[in-house]
Amino acid sequence: MRFIPLFSGSSGNSSYIESGGVRLLIDAGLTGKMVQDALYDVGVRPEALNGILVTHDHIDHTRSVGVLSRKYNLPVYANEGTFRAMAPIVRDIDPRNVRLFKTGEDFYIGEMNITPFKTPHDAAESVGFTFSHAGKKLCYMTDIGCFRESMFSEAAGSRLVFIEANHDIVMLKNGPYPYHLKQRILSESGHLSNENCGKALVRLYGTGVRYAVLAHLSKENNTEETAFAAVTAELEKAGIADMRVVVAKRDRVTGIFDI
Repeated sequence: MRFIPLFSGSSGNSSYIESGGVRLLIDAGLTGKMVQDALYDVGVRPEALNGILVTHDHIDHTRSVGVLSRKYNLPVYANEGTFRAMAPIVRDIDPRNVRLFKTGEDFYIGEMNITPFKTPHDAAESVGFTFSHAGKKLCYMTDIGCFRESMFSEAAGSRLVFIEANHDIVMLKNGPYPYHLKQRILSESGHLSNENCGKALVRLYGTGVRYAVLAHLSKENNTEETAFAAVTAELEKAGIADMRVVVAKRDRVTGIFDI
């Protein structure tokens, strides 16, 4: 299984995953050209994709979903709530390329098994995904206001977890955002803080998770160094020294992860 975060941050998100000959894009929250060029940079032809999976309807995850689907004749996989809410952004998708899944029910694309699970975020029907093939599992969850027991169950046993570390609480509280936006981000349907991300990873370590990629960092309320330090501090407090932690890049490919 190969996983490549192309972009990850509050200004736009997109990742690539492949296994068993199946090639998928997860979200497309930047311009079509930016996503297309990032794929070419890692040796992936957009026309070779088997589809685009969508986590939720917000524009930083859906900006070019429609553009790429139309240009390359790509199926788009989303639940009913997301399809409805993102329609003004993605516009027309060929009916033959509409692939509706139900949150909580797994499905296959080729040999890859995919489970969309509910995540707490203020979107129409936000989900994360687990991807499983040939005994390997990856969990993908960004835009999560809190880490619920149901999410722990889904992520448990993954080889790699792509998980939100959106903000430093002190930076957010003392930052320039208006009060209502700060409250939204801090709520259980907002975004996961660095500290809570670290605590989630401590729990997941006990299930065998040894690799974490920190995702969706806020440009205004976080830094790569701050997120890494906060998460690793939680791991160290728990006596964990062998979990590898990488911070996803906002504006470029983070790296290639073979698991």
